Amino acid sequence: MKGDSDPPSSGRRAPHGKAPAVPAVTAAQMAPVDRRAMRGYGIGLTQMMELAGRNLGEQARQMLGGSVDGRTVVVLCGLGNNGGGGMVAARHLHRWGAQVQAVLTGAESSLKAVPNRQWRILKRLGLADRAKTGPGSGRPDLIIDAILGYGFHGRPRSRTARWIEWANSRGCPILALDLPSGLDATTGIPSIPCIRAKATLTLALPKTGLLAPEASAYTGDVYLADIGIPAEVYRGLGYEVGHLFANGAIVSLEELKESWMRAGVGPERPADRGLRADFGLDGRGRRSV
Repeated sequence: MKGDSDPPSSGRRAPHGKAPAVPAVTAAQMAPVDRRAMRGYGIGLTQMMELAGRNLGEQARQMLGGSVDGRTVVVLCGLGNNGGGGMVAARHLHRWGAQVQAVLTGAESSLKAVPNRQWRILKRLGLADRAKTGPGSGRPDLIIDAILGYGFHGRPRSRTARWIEWANSRGCPILALDLPSGLDATTGIPSIPCIRAKATLTLALPKTGLLAPEASAYTGDVYLADIGIPAEVYRGLGYEVGHLFANGAIVSLEELKESWMRAGVGPERPADRGLRADFGLDGRGRRSV
């Protein structure tokens, strides 16, 4: 897990009857949210991973027209927790009738503990592939990108870069988990290469990079998924987050933007001088979408 960032400024409470303000967080500001949920409230990483993966599978089902029965899905799984979420999605999609191939994009010996448990499940189900060059030259109905998470910075290493290039070359829709692999979660600047997704399912809170204009060509439509983090976790870090998932576990970020605009509020983010020029933040460190 990453270290704590500077303490965030207090989130603004929305006026009575208006849509709640929602924080848009940098990578360094998201890490304490995960850590506080686990250490402060006992919400396990496995629990959050299961919810993330279940919602990822559901988003994949919607992208395939509401049914995955007989559809081919390749899930590219990295070695970290993002990869673990992809593995959970692979299991659910298999359960629902999809023809699933889960591919580990790195060395199995380097898997983190919780994703390693998920990978062992896929191996028992016969879904795990440790292919080193790519799962064939065919065109699946959908590729799920679960390679790199929000902690990624810089350029993808050669092996990861080859997987990103392979996915982009298939000519089929790509669904990215949390953010497209190769996109900086904080700045929204894409690396070379970077996944070009048709849709992105980001987790818990929007990442500032997803709101950057240059990111839209890589994110596609952006959705926000519930991973079970209660309001008390956010409040303890200075955020005021409303009931984002009152109507379902997945919400469209575009719909949230429209509700914010109608209500005259926008997502809050802590002041960050280094990003203020890039994101057009006002003096209180806020960026309206």
